Amino acid sequence: MPLHVYNTLTQAKEPFQTVVPGKVGMYVCGPTVYAPSHIGHMVGPVIFDAIKRYLVYLGYEVTWVVNITDVDDKLIVQARQDGTTVKDLAQRVTADYLECLGALGVDGIDHMPRATEHIADILEITQGLIDKGFAYASSGDVYFDVSKAPAYGKLSHRDPEGLLAGARIEPSARKRYPGDFALWKASKPGEPAWESPWGPGRPGWHIECSAMSMKLLGPHFDIHGGGLDLVFPHHENEIAQSESFSGQTFATYWLHNGLLTKGGRKISKSDPDTIVLMRDLLQAHAPDTIRALLLTSHYRRPIDYGTSRLEELARGLQAFTRAFERFERITGASFYGLDAPARRGDFDAGASPLLEEIAEHRHRFLGAMDDDFNTGGALGELYDIVHALNRFAHGLTAESSALIDEYRAGMTVLRELTRILGLFRQPVARAELPKDRLAAPLLDLLVQLRAHVRKEKNYKLADEIRHKLAGLGVILEDTPGGTTWRIEGE
Repeated sequence: MPLHVYNTLTQAKEPFQTVVPGKVGMYVCGPTVYAPSHIGHMVGPVIFDAIKRYLVYLGYEVTWVVNITDVDDKLIVQARQDGTTVKDLAQRVTADYLECLGALGVDGIDHMPRATEHIADILEITQGLIDKGFAYASSGDVYFDVSKAPAYGKLSHRDPEGLLAGARIEPSARKRYPGDFALWKASKPGEPAWESPWGPGRPGWHIECSAMSMKLLGPHFDIHGGGLDLVFPHHENEIAQSESFSGQTFATYWLHNGLLTKGGRKISKSDPDTIVLMRDLLQAHAPDTIRALLLTSHYRRPIDYGTSRLEELARGLQAFTRAFERFERITGASFYGLDAPARRGDFDAGASPLLEEIAEHRHRFLGAMDDDFNTGGALGELYDIVHALNRFAHGLTAESSALIDEYRAGMTVLRELTRILGLFRQPVARAELPKDRLAAPLLDLLVQLRAHVRKEKNYKLADEIRHKLAGLGVILEDTPGGTTWRIEGE
């Protein structure tokens, strides 16, 4: 079926149609850079990186924007506590964020604007909203008047009064109505400030995203994404101010990813017990394992973080790395060098039972991605493909030329599909192997020892080694090309 996406705005799955045929503009809210990146910061970037990869695979030209909020109350407070400047803190934390994105293979972001680079655009929109009667100045502040936006609440599907209940609303005697939100804030002594028609000040949080997205993607673009916790007030306020200013639809589709939890609690800087810093996580786990965790469920669902879950995923992913090693051993070619299609097209399985099986899993993989980017369902099909390839490769040698052509074609499909999810982009470097990296060399040594005792016709000892390893979950496979091993279940 053609691509359908769930739109928070309409609360329904809709056929995907772009503003400009063949092109996609996508904006995803980035971090406020006042503290080092934790695993929660990576959820949106990894998910929307996979979404962009799939859109490109479908043939779209995608422009993806992720902003950096580098001026905010939290930054001001943290910089004061650290004895540094807001600018220096923002630069240091941004560098950490970019390093984490790079480690997880999030390399498709086209623009990463900083709020402080768009002050002129923010001032233009703020003044325009005042001129149109949607905003008012008050003692150096400027507020958006929500009573002038009849559709306010359409994204979160609640009336303005209901939205105020339990929401974090900034109190101020300068507001006409408690729900009015700041477009511009008068600066206090010692705070970052820019000149404006209303006096020295700095932008409000919501207006920053409107200014940056419209500047880079135009007043009406295709996808606006972010975490589920941003629906209100951030995204609700973005729609109100943007559409009031431009008179156009702001974003066609609103995609919100579920949040990462730990022990049932949202991972957040405000809850220190839940924080898992990326720099620590990357020392303990391979990037592909972390990325796979964030793609194992549908993006709109919450993801539960846990060390045992990561370890389980790492064991499961060994089926792929083992398959890549076996492919290279049999064919002499690298999986990472396979010339896989970069655009969607038909796949001809011919009369090969193996390729017919793989074609069916490929069809299901693409069907899952067409159904609102269901990466969890797609990932499950990859496991089925690698298991089919591993079964087929049992007994293959370099002399099995006809079968090797089928094997190579199947591995090329695997390369095609893993690339869509951004997995297995390059061989795992020694430094990225998990802490139990000694297990593989030790098992290789035991296999060599068993081969030696078999050569000496000590079959009893050889069988004992096999049975002991089987008891530990290690399966030995005797093939014409030698003995290989795998972990049970892979």
